[in-house]
Amino acid sequence: MISRGTFANAQGSLRVIRHIVFFTVPDRADLEAVRSGLSILTAIPHARLLEIGTNAKTDQLGTDVDIVVYGEFDNEAALAAYKAHPNYQLSIERVRPLREMRIAADYDSTAAVREPV
Repeated sequence: MISRGTFANAQGSLRVIRHIVFFTVPDRADLEAVRSGLSILTAIPHARLLEIGTNAKTDQLGTDVDIVVYGEFDNEAALAAYKAHPNYQLSIERVRPLREMRIAADYDSTAAVREPV
């Protein structure tokens, strides 16, 4: 079933704005508090999907990231509404003092490369 606000591109792929955020937590004792603070985001209704994951640290080239937020949104307006929700600010207030690095990226899945160019 297609959510309201989604559309398919010429190839039939559903449009999804993917929102990915990486965090590092310098003090291992704060890891669960950061995860708990980020979990507040899952109650925001504007995401099609929102997950908070702890990095398994199995990559041989880099294991700096501790926690990942992954979200899927129907469009830019849904992502903006998510970021404007009071729970988003509450999460920032709880997490910012405990985390070090935060790197975020958003992209439109219909513009993503899916085969060699």
